[in-house]
Amino acid sequence: MNGSPGSHGLGLYALKPWYAAKLSGVRGALARRGVSPDALTAAGVGCAAGAAAALAWLPAPLAALPAAVLLAARLACANLDGALARDTGRTTRRGALLNELGDRAADLVVLAGFLPLAPLWLVATAALAATLPSWVSLAGAAAGAERLNGGPVGKTERCALVVVAAASGLAAPVLVAIAAGSALTAAARCGRLWGELGTR
Repeated sequence: MNGSPGSHGLGLYALKPWYAAKLSGVRGALARRGVSPDALTAAGVGCAAGAAAALAWLPAPLAALPAAVLLAARLACANLDGALARDTGRTTRRGALLNELGDRAADLVVLAGFLPLAPLWLVATAALAATLPSWVSLAGAAAGAERLNGGPVGKTERCALVVVAAASGLAAPVLVAIAAGSALTAAARCGRLWGELGTR
């Protein structure tokens, strides 16, 4: 596992250092028990699937609590897997690949929970848009730039919007917000990278 600590956090991502500090005790306990970082990546995808099931099968607002708890756990796993790998000296290129694939899979699995609640084309549009910020960041990193993370609608904000949908039942407006916000985030990252890489 080789999750990147990232940089240039905007939006809720700016809280990551505080959140990572709060999880330090959990990280230490996992390290003492020999838990694999890859297992945490897989657990994050499982939590995303659970949140999707709650969204799809439970009525609003009953879906809100399980969705919020499971998405909080999904974000915790996303924070812990790379940090645990670094703490225990288990960073690998294969782990870095799994980390990225796990994050993308978790994003898509969560949005699959909207399938019974909204038109397929809207769910697919939101799912495609939700992946764009990460692809831009990965392309920038491949070109030699520092990895960009954060909002205005990054991973954490998307999870918060899913909880809003679970609480309110407003699936279509939330999907529109995810799609538009993710596209805006991708454009903002692309603009920043274009300017940064143009000076090299």
